[in-house]
Amino acid sequence: MPSPESIFNQTYEKYLAQLRELPLASIAPKIGADYIDKRLRIPLFDRVFEVSSAGITGQDGRRPSYDVCVLLSKYLLLFTELPECGGKWATFRDFKDSRPLHNYFANEVERAMATQFSGRIDALKMACESIKGYPPDLQVSYDLAMQFDALPKHSVILLVNDADAEFPAQCTVLFPAHFDACLDAECIAIVGSHLFSRLKQFAVR
Repeated sequence: MPSPESIFNQTYEKYLAQLRELPLASIAPKIGADYIDKRLRIPLFDRVFEVSSAGITGQDGRRPSYDVCVLLSKYLLLFTELPECGGKWATFRDFKDSRPLHNYFANEVERAMATQFSGRIDALKMACESIKGYPPDLQVSYDLAMQFDALPKHSVILLVNDADAEFPAQCTVLFPAHFDACLDAECIAIVGSHLFSRLKQFAVR
């Protein structure tokens, strides 16, 4: 049976072969990214990754995790020019084809994030600001509301209510309502999971 690393390498090479066929230089201005020295620089939350014919690398020059490689590959391969969000947002459950991942996203992203930061709203706010989060232009009543530029031209919003005497902490991640036109459900879930991962990393510093 092939090892997980072997499967990762095969999948990575498959995506890389497809990426080599893309006109990265002409895609760059369309997605709002920079193209420098034959490398497309794509921001993902607070970090920048580079895509070129040689591969996908992080700021440390190394290949990033499997989920980041999949997300960035599909982001470019499925790229569609879309209008601005226009203030229309959606939860993960609202997206077509997301049903198989409903439990994963609810348990491993939103509920896990709520549990991780229950009683630690100040720490969560600092972590959000550390990965370039900012107050959204959205009228909501939550203990914490933060917006992030997840990918060029695509933001996400995090809404959190801390635990009280009657209810446990609750967390909701909102995506642009049209997000499923340029990313599949798996990749949208990866965006939410990556947000949680980055917040955890900064919260323990």
